[in-house]
Amino acid sequence: MRQDLGWSYTLSGAMNTSNALGYFLGAMATARVIATLGPAKSLEWSAWAAAVLMLVPGFFVDSTVLITQRLFAGFLSAVIFVAGGILAARMGSRQAEKAGLILGLYYGGTGAGIVLSAVLVPWILEGIQLPFSPWMVAWWVLALVCAVLVVLLRWPLRVLAAWDVGGPASADQHEAVAWWPMRYALLAYALFGFGYIGYMTFAVALLREHGADSAQVAWFYAILGVMVMASSRIWAGLLNVHRGGGALMRLNALLGLAVVLPALTENFFVFVASGALFGAVFLSIVASTTAFVRLNFPPAAWSAGIAAFTVVFAIGQVVGPLAVGWVADSHGGLVRGFFYSALVLWLGAVFASAQKPLASDNNG
Repeated sequence: MRQDLGWSYTLSGAMNTSNALGYFLGAMATARVIATLGPAKSLEWSAWAAAVLMLVPGFFVDSTVLITQRLFAGFLSAVIFVAGGILAARMGSRQAEKAGLILGLYYGGTGAGIVLSAVLVPWILEGIQLPFSPWMVAWWVLALVCAVLVVLLRWPLRVLAAWDVGGPASADQHEAVAWWPMRYALLAYALFGFGYIGYMTFAVALLREHGADSAQVAWFYAILGVMVMASSRIWAGLLNVHRGGGALMRLNALLGLAVVLPALTENFFVFVASGALFGAVFLSIVASTTAFVRLNFPPAAWSAGIAAFTVVFAIGQVVGPLAVGWVADSHGGLVRGFFYSALVLWLGAVFASAQKPLASDNNG
């Protein structure tokens, strides 16, 4: 799309910045949405709306329309992530010894979508001859895939929604949380949002700059997605034992290593290793914040706690793509942007190391 529509790196970054701004607005509104609908309905209805929005880039090429579409998609993504995180945390509270694995499986499920996209999109782009841009068809196909997956999601959501009826974590019970005691974890997570999004926004562009063809891009994304799915097993124990910022510190540091590797060499296999490490880590960082909330707050405060992390994450995502795009356009290309992103992630690891467990009375 960037090549076909003549986008600069800054405009490409603005697309993800718009998505992140919507994510921020969604995070601010999520607690009220969940209080009104409950987490299960919030997740299902937002997923349906997101699937419909996936169709928009298949029909419009105007950058203003696409930026607006990204804004609304970001809003819905925040609701989906927070609502799903609450449901996963509830499942974990019923099986405490498997809580880290359950959270990892929920967030790691994104890897299946990445693998599916990595298989479908290159096949559409390279294998179908059309009188118009094949990436438009790719958006239509992905929207259809999303719709099918939402249909499959309905049964487990109904089971989870039944837990709300008369349960201790009922949808009408919500407590506020104080942000100051978890300030270091929040700051570390904001820096994660800033640092990781540049990689996700521009990884394909950098691969193309290094001469990678469509098959190599597909392999890169497929391996990244497989490692996202594997991450739930890799880090389950880590998520279970750290009530403070230990998990967030370790994972941010590893992610910084993954992001800096493509800045050091043009070797494709190093880039693949970078993608594998990135996939193994980046959504486990999201899971680590949900685990932090579950271990430090009572169930009635989980919605507010997860929303707090989602808000600061969105702030980092708003700044990250624009910053990396601006650096790429004017200060030495994408390689330097990746290097700065890695430094931001390592700074986040430093802040996470300062986060202590919260007072025991916060955990009920």
